[in-house]
Amino acid sequence: MGKRRPLLRAGLELANAANGVRPFGREGYPTIPAFFLGWPTSEMAPLYLAGSVLGAVVRWLRGDYASRDGRIALALKVITWGVLGLIMRRNVNSKQYFDRPLEETLGDDYETVAAQSQPLRRRQLVGVPPHDLIRRRYVEKTNVVQYGPHPKVNFADIWRRRDLPRDGKAPVLLQVPGGAWSIGMRRPQAYPLMSHFAERGWVCVSIDYRVSPMNTWPDHIVDVKRALAWIKEHIAEYGGDPDFVAITGGSAGGHLCALAALTPDDPQYQPGFEDADTSVVAAVPIYGRYDWFSTRGPGRWEFVLVLLQRLVVKKRLTKHLQVYRDASPITRVRPDAPPFYVLHGVDDSVIPVPEARAFVEALKDVSKETVVYSEIPHAQHAFDFFGSPRGYYTAHAVEKFLSWVHATRDEK
Repeated sequence: MGKRRPLLRAGLELANAANGVRPFGREGYPTIPAFFLGWPTSEMAPLYLAGSVLGAVVRWLRGDYASRDGRIALALKVITWGVLGLIMRRNVNSKQYFDRPLEETLGDDYETVAAQSQPLRRRQLVGVPPHDLIRRRYVEKTNVVQYGPHPKVNFADIWRRRDLPRDGKAPVLLQVPGGAWSIGMRRPQAYPLMSHFAERGWVCVSIDYRVSPMNTWPDHIVDVKRALAWIKEHIAEYGGDPDFVAITGGSAGGHLCALAALTPDDPQYQPGFEDADTSVVAAVPIYGRYDWFSTRGPGRWEFVLVLLQRLVVKKRLTKHLQVYRDASPITRVRPDAPPFYVLHGVDDSVIPVPEARAFVEALKDVSKETVVYSEIPHAQHAFDFFGSPRGYYTAHAVEKFLSWVHATRDEK
């Protein structure tokens, strides 16, 4: 068995790379392992390639490839390197799928218009530091705050440049983390995005919120609303403009982002602070959930009848359908919705892309405001998490969109 380990290892590497090219699991429970295996591979292919080549050199020197099985294993590794190269090329070449929808919707001059909105001049950063160092660059100890009444979970990090005037009026971005409504950790999600915004003079607020199964819906959205209310009341103390607060989030955070943007000042989700202003000027949901009640389609049965019924809402869909419909952004679209920028990956195995398409179509049919949609070919769920090309493109595209909104807001 020991002699066949190089062949087995090489076969597993090739399978993992192939899963990064196109997820094996497209429906049901296999989508979860397909995501967790293919997601890092699809975004960090250079690291996988370097590790595989280094391992092959070590095994070559050790003589592992001298046998027939060894030569087959080496051949499989070479194929794997080619597959990883394909992934890298796709990732690098995906910029057009972020930029083109912005240009088609906002106009050819959108970048020029967006540039007028940068509060501070960008500094030149060298390299991409580790996640924790990125946070320390922008979040001082005094900028960790409690925004709500629940002391263990209602915390927020305020990202800002140290040279940002505290008496200024910088635009503000609220980042809502994802995690299937059961994790919701503000660290280390959206670090590439928030560091990019903070570097350009924005104030970013990244929150934790109550999660399931310990807590029950609608606690999650109530906390997001509390965070918005806190921002409107206190963000001026950190140099932020309470009159320009945008919201973003990925996955479950994308759902909460969209729902919050479409339910401003809704007393249903603001118990005890019904009079607080929870409106936003723009929303950027990324690979989010927009439909909580449909049970047909890939993965819908597991999502609605298992995750939501048993762990999040804890109520039967058939008896409490309105609860599920009210929690669905697709049923909340409205003519006065704020500008939206929706992003989704075509190869998302956790939340299939048709859900985003349906939401965008519904929003465009009703909203009087701008709606931009970027659909990224070959992108898996959570494609913006790492400092990969797609993570870089996402941060830049979202910043351009929100800066455009900021620059043109007074013209409307």
